[in-house]
Amino acid sequence: MNTVLVVFVVLLVLKLGTSIVLDMLNLRHAQARTSEVPESFRDFIDLPTYQKSIAYTTAKTRFGIVSDLYDAGVLAVVLLWGILACFYQLFSSWFGYGIWGQALVLFLVGLVLSLPSMPFDYWSTFKLEERFGFNKSTRKLWLVDKMKGTLLGFAIGYPLLALLIFLVTWAGPLWWVWGFSVFFLFQLVMVVAYPMFIMPLFNKLEPMQDGDLKTRLFALADRTGFQAQTILVLDGSKRSGHSNAFFSGFGRFRRIVLYDTLIEQMEPEELEAVLAHEIGHYKLGHIPKMMIMAAITSFGMFAVLGWLTNADWFVQAFYFDTPPEGQIVIVPVLLLFMLLSGLVTFWLSPLSSRLSRKHEYEADAFARDAMGSDQPLSKALRKLHKENLSNLTPHPVYSSFHYSHPTLVERETAMRAD
Repeated sequence: MNTVLVVFVVLLVLKLGTSIVLDMLNLRHAQARTSEVPESFRDFIDLPTYQKSIAYTTAKTRFGIVSDLYDAGVLAVVLLWGILACFYQLFSSWFGYGIWGQALVLFLVGLVLSLPSMPFDYWSTFKLEERFGFNKSTRKLWLVDKMKGTLLGFAIGYPLLALLIFLVTWAGPLWWVWGFSVFFLFQLVMVVAYPMFIMPLFNKLEPMQDGDLKTRLFALADRTGFQAQTILVLDGSKRSGHSNAFFSGFGRFRRIVLYDTLIEQMEPEELEAVLAHEIGHYKLGHIPKMMIMAAITSFGMFAVLGWLTNADWFVQAFYFDTPPEGQIVIVPVLLLFMLLSGLVTFWLSPLSSRLSRKHEYEADAFARDAMGSDQPLSKALRKLHKENLSNLTPHPVYSSFHYSHPTLVERETAMRAD
């Protein structure tokens, strides 16, 4: 086994081992006390619901460990046995080494590699989520979603991949700078295009109906200096019982989306607080800040890609043949990068989670000030945690590593302390 493969195996084992250790810490922490509700939660959740949330956390954690072991096994087999290289050679012999042919090869290999995980996705939806009353989807809808996603991925991804391959042949050694520029511009476009054109392919998005709730929410928007043209309601209930709200876009294209399940679960004042939180993300500039971080990360990733494109030892270590003179070499590098990058970015999760949690604290404080009290948002957060069966007592190390949002106790404490 060559040095590169040894490094791959070490990184894979370290990532898998760390992930499982964190999962087990979190699981034992959640299961430490199941006979009674912790005192700080007793005023909004009863014992049966609390025990159900622990059971849900337990089931998800065990499922996640099995899924991680399976994914790691598939990745090891695909790379150590040279299966990825065989797929590449096979598809390239069919579709050629030209720009459009290699873009098709890249898309098809990615599609084939996604197939082993589909049984787990199916089990998660129709076994795990259904067991706890969250799944509202049908098998037909699940299958249609998969087909739509594949077709949409091809319609958008195929020409984009072809453009990237063209840049390699056109721009020479600095192709990765051009590649970064194109893909970052694409990300900016998708921030606007996704909620406007792509989400409606999967969900119905409708302006909130006239009434007292709409009047109150628009009054809040005016009060906080957020010029909202519309607040959209998403029919999330046709797939899941989970509830959520999110903000997307920027400028005149900004949109606030509330799940219909969220509207059903909350009182008007609580929905106002949730909306104030989302407006806080906009007013405090969190989206531009996150986009800057994404740009820095993407630039670094493209720089690594540019370096690896000239490193024959990298692709040869995973059984790819040295391409003949004049043939495009970027596709094998992209395939390997797609599969291996997670072994490195996994260790960056605490950094991105920390920044995200900082933004959540700031948006919470904005909502508290806009509402004149921390109680409306606190009540809304408690309902969200209760209805979604969230883990109320995650292990501190696990939450600091994985959680993009602070825990309920942390958020309430911070709102009262400021």
